[in-house]
Amino acid sequence: MDNDIKLIESLRSQLHRHNHNYYVLNAPEISDREYDTLLERLEQLEAEHPESYDPNSPTLRVGSDISEGFSQVDHIYPMLSLANTYSIDDVDEWFARIRDALYGQQFAIIGELKFDGTGISLVYEHGHLVRAVTRGDGTHGDDVTANARTIRSIPLELQGDDYPDFFEIRGEIVLPFANFEVINNERLAKGEAPFANPRNAAAGTLKLLNPAEVSRRNLDAYFYYLLGDNLPYDNHYDNMQAARRWGFKISGAMAKMSTLEEVDRFIAHWDSERKQLPVATDGLVFKVDSLRQQLNLGFTAKSPRWAVAYKFAAERVTTPLRFVSFDVGRSGTITPVANLEPVLLSGTMVKRASMHNADIMKALDIRHGDTLYVEKGGEIIPKITGVVLEARKAEAAPVEFVTNCPACGTQLTRRPGEAAWICPNHRGCFPQIVGRIEHFVGRRMMNIDGFGSETVAMLVRNGLINNAADLYSLSADMLRDLPGIADKSASRLIEGIVASRDVPFERVVFAISIPGVGETSAKKIARAAGDIDTLMAMDQASLCAIDDVGPGMAQAITDFFADDQNRAIVERLRLAGLSMQTQIADAPKGDALAGKTFVISGVFTRFSREQYKNMIEANGGKNVGSISKKTDYVLAGENMGPAKLEKAGKLGIAIIGEDDFLAMLPQAQAENP
Repeated sequence: MDNDIKLIESLRSQLHRHNHNYYVLNAPEISDREYDTLLERLEQLEAEHPESYDPNSPTLRVGSDISEGFSQVDHIYPMLSLANTYSIDDVDEWFARIRDALYGQQFAIIGELKFDGTGISLVYEHGHLVRAVTRGDGTHGDDVTANARTIRSIPLELQGDDYPDFFEIRGEIVLPFANFEVINNERLAKGEAPFANPRNAAAGTLKLLNPAEVSRRNLDAYFYYLLGDNLPYDNHYDNMQAARRWGFKISGAMAKMSTLEEVDRFIAHWDSERKQLPVATDGLVFKVDSLRQQLNLGFTAKSPRWAVAYKFAAERVTTPLRFVSFDVGRSGTITPVANLEPVLLSGTMVKRASMHNADIMKALDIRHGDTLYVEKGGEIIPKITGVVLEARKAEAAPVEFVTNCPACGTQLTRRPGEAAWICPNHRGCFPQIVGRIEHFVGRRMMNIDGFGSETVAMLVRNGLINNAADLYSLSADMLRDLPGIADKSASRLIEGIVASRDVPFERVVFAISIPGVGETSAKKIARAAGDIDTLMAMDQASLCAIDDVGPGMAQAITDFFADDQNRAIVERLRLAGLSMQTQIADAPKGDALAGKTFVISGVFTRFSREQYKNMIEANGGKNVGSISKKTDYVLAGENMGPAKLEKAGKLGIAIIGEDDFLAMLPQAQAENP
């Protein structure tokens, strides 16, 4: 047995080293197969010797399928934001302030890349990772240790022997562009909304309750700041080089500078070179190197004086226009799309960019053969911002908006005062039929797994379905003869359809594709109406009395239910067993939240946003839509908006999760809302 334990320790040590070589140094020493053989042997030995359990074992990198959510942990040192600058002149002014504040002392500046991800704080004791905490509100954050252990570039055990017994290191969790593309393609295939950008995807992934899924998404991590009472050096640069020796991934872009000219050259260099990086960056960070000088310079209420962030301008490139195509949406809206010569922009290859509608296309004055400016700022979705007029040929003719549907040939219509042109052939236009069914089966609607766009289109082409209600007439036998659908796939599709009968009424309202009714509006409408029969009978005045429902949306709703075919589809869905009325129990009542103001943001798992709003109001609290100094708490779910997260952090507002919120209510009521 002693020999087995020694072998376990040896295998763990080898695998930690190989992980570091592969994920941090990009210099693997062994093949993937050899690595897998070592890992399998370790798994076998650990199963035989459960007394050897170690939470930092390489075999646990994949994470468990079970997690009970996140607890809040206080930061040892506050995680403050950095002051932002947007021009070289601003950085030069900051440099001059540092020089003046140090009264002529010699000082060095460290320049670093500002990675665009989500902040993380790691705590190590005796060379072992013990805790990983998100930034949260800067004072405390979520303990995401289980998820952090799955990230291969985070060392679970340190190398060498010169690290402090206890220290904290901060960094950024990022999602490389290549992995981001894979994840978004998977989400689109499942009918799910793609992530807006790698930053949102990284933040959302780190907050998943399933570490195995976190592991599958292949997050990465870069580290940039070491804190502790017994650091090896008295300056930032050398401490980070020591961290590199211990196994942390430290950017090779870090540079030490002593003059303003060097700082300016560093900015100019990375403003261009960052485009070649495999991960997103949104700027640079400059820090005073000496820890003693950092201490003397101190902090403002919100940020350290000894550091500043320089934000890059939105990236813009030029590329020739190949042609303009016209997409048909599920409601018949025609969208002009610029099809471009592929161009690399912010790490992704851009081939298409929406121009939204005829008015915007006309304002851009795009002509055949033009070269266009394409821009992508904080979001991953590219947009056309202008035309390179000096490259335009004199004879270039304007691109004309279509007058007939490009899919079915029907003449387009346009309501007075609206920007969108519409194909009115809602029942016979193939993209509209497919689009409505794709929407219906999507994750935030009926969540019927397996129905990607290709599967839906194939079913429509083969005459098996023509609307959402037809899904509930399908059987596994009807699907098995279709290309690409085996017995297992057919059974899974039918199981997903059966399971969708449990989806709540508010999501059914969103799923049936009432024009102009989004997810939030559907919830409010469903709650206000209570059941489908009441909703179908409501007039425009009654609908306009619902929060966020204006005259245009009210008109669209009444028009939708005035259509006999729409009502027939709804009736078939009712007969299929879908929920057609709200089933929300009374919210807990009391005064536990009296005088407290809440902002709700993100996607929740235990209750809906509307249910949480009901709980807040029933317990004396107040709901508001935007964060201000008067806000007491932000109730945050998965994929909380980055703008709200940043603002809450700057104002020092507590960010709480679902469990924290429910714990604020009387226990008996919280268990039976």
